[in-house]
Amino acid sequence: MGTVHARSLDPLPMQGPELGLQADDMDLGEPEHEEKQEVLENKDVVVQHVHIGGLGRTKEDILTYEIADVFRAKNLIDVMKKSHEARQRLLRLGIFRNVEVVIDTAEGADALPNGLDVTFEVKELRRMTGSYNTMVGNNEGSMVLGLKLPNVFGRAEKLTFQFSYGTKETSYGLSFFKPQPGHFERNFSINLYKVTGQFPWSSLRETDRGVSTEFSHTMVIDTRNSTILPRKGALLKINQELAGYTGGDVSFLKEDFEIQLNKTLFWDSVLSTSLWGGMLLPLGDKPSSIADRFYLGGPTSVRGFSMYSIGPQSEGDYLGGEVYWAGGLHLYTPLPFRPGRGSFGELFRTHFFLNAGNLCNLNYGEGPRAHLSKLAECIRWSYGAGIVLRLGNIARLELNYCIPMGVRSGDRICDGVQFGAGIRFL
Repeated sequence: MGTVHARSLDPLPMQGPELGLQADDMDLGEPEHEEKQEVLENKDVVVQHVHIGGLGRTKEDILTYEIADVFRAKNLIDVMKKSHEARQRLLRLGIFRNVEVVIDTAEGADALPNGLDVTFEVKELRRMTGSYNTMVGNNEGSMVLGLKLPNVFGRAEKLTFQFSYGTKETSYGLSFFKPQPGHFERNFSINLYKVTGQFPWSSLRETDRGVSTEFSHTMVIDTRNSTILPRKGALLKINQELAGYTGGDVSFLKEDFEIQLNKTLFWDSVLSTSLWGGMLLPLGDKPSSIADRFYLGGPTSVRGFSMYSIGPQSEGDYLGGEVYWAGGLHLYTPLPFRPGRGSFGELFRTHFFLNAGNLCNLNYGEGPRAHLSKLAECIRWSYGAGIVLRLGNIARLELNYCIPMGVRSGDRICDGVQFGAGIRFL
C-alpha cells in the first residue's frame, strides 16, 4: 500500500473547513492494483502495532491511554482521524515539542494483508524552560516571568515557579501539577504562594500566603469558531471549587456556569446571547470571605455600571454576593459602508447590546423560593451601542455608549461612553 506520512495531521478532512488535510499533504505512492485503491477508500484494515519513537525520560504507560483509540480504527480514513486525535492528546500533555505520525503497512511475521503499523515520532521538551510574557485580563494587565520543569518524573508532571506583576495584583508561587492518566482534564495540584491584590471597589488590599491543593473539575463544551468574537457555535462551561476541606480559614463550595449561543444572520451580522450564574455556599460556621464572593458590573459584564459596583455595600465599599446571575443579548454588524473590507476593517464590528443582572447574599434559612425572589428584585440593566475591536484571538476592546437602568442607591454608574478591554465579556 505504501506509506502515509502525516507530518502534521492538522487537521483531517472529515467535515467542514476546519478539517483541512489535503491529498498533497500525504505521500501515498502510486497505486499499482485495484486492491490498494480499495484500501485507500473503505476496505477494512487492522491496526496491528502502534510505536512511539523518540522517548527519553517519558514512561510509556502514561501514553498508552492517549493512543488506545487508534487500535479501534476500521479503515484508513478512520486510522488517520484517530491518529490525529491521539496526536492532539499527546501534545496536550505538555511534554512534547513536536509529534509526527507515520502510517505504514504492517511488517513482521504476524503481518496481515490488511494490517497497518502507526508510528508516533515525538520530540520531548527540554528538562527546564523559561518564559516571559504579558497577559491581558478584564480591564487589567500583568507581566509574567516563569520557570518550568516539564515531565519531572516521566508521567506528565510539571513543577512551575511563576512571578507576576500586574496593575491590580502581584504574586509569586511554586506549584506541582499531576494529571490523572487517561483523563488530563482531571488533575491534582499543590501550590505554595503569596498573592497581594488590590480591590479598590471594596477599599481592600489583601495579602494571601499559604499552601493549597486542588482536585477540581471543569466541564467545557465549546463549538464556537472563535473564543473572542465568535460568529457561530455555542459554549457551555461549568466550574466547581471546594475550599477548606483540609483546613485553612475559609471553607466553601462554589459553583458557576457560562452559556453562550451565536448565530450568523443576514448582511454578515451575528446575534449572540449569553447567561452567567453562580452560587457560593459557606461550609460550617464560617461566613464567606469578601475575596471569594462574586462581583458584578463594569465594561466586561453589566455595561453602564462601574467596575464591580452592583450589589451589597457598606460605607461605599462593595462587598460582593454569594449568588448572582447576568445575561446579555448582542447584535454585531460590519462597520457602516464597510471601510477596509477584506483587510483591517474586518477586525472591527458595530455593537448593539442589552445587559441585565443581579447579585445578593443568601440567608440559607429562607429557602430556594426566597433566594430566587431576591435575585428577581432590583434588577440592574443597561442598553447601548458601540464599536468592538478584535485583537487577533487573544483579547478584544470595546468602546460603548451606555444607558444604565434599574439603578439602586449606592450603585456607581457610567452613563455615557465606557471603555473595556479583556478576554471574557458578557
